[in-house]
Amino acid sequence: MKYMFLLYGQDLPEPGTEAAARLFEQWDTARQAMADAGVLIDCAPLQPPGASTTVRVRGGETLLTDGPAAEIKEQFGGFTLIECDGLDDALKWAARIPTALDGSVEVRPVVHVQAQ
Repeated sequence: MKYMFLLYGQDLPEPGTEAAARLFEQWDTARQAMADAGVLIDCAPLQPPGASTTVRVRGGETLLTDGPAAEIKEQFGGFTLIECDGLDDALKWAARIPTALDGSVEVRPVVHVQAQ
């Protein structure tokens, strides 16, 4: 079963700082453990919310808004996609992601859609 981890957290530390180095070291440890276990499919951080553009279509017209779709305290900051035996395994992997320490990791099963 495939699971998507949606990573929510506060602002990332400034690049080049000791805090950023620690965070990326923790990330690399978690990523490598998932890769070594053969469950990791893909993972990546996202640019800050200010770099996003939200698209809405209303009445046939495409509306663009700079920034995220919602104003919330925690921002969607990245994703991890794994394939493992079930939800219990997915939850164990999600708990190893550094974002779980000060933000949250939303775990969602991926719906398999047959290509036509």
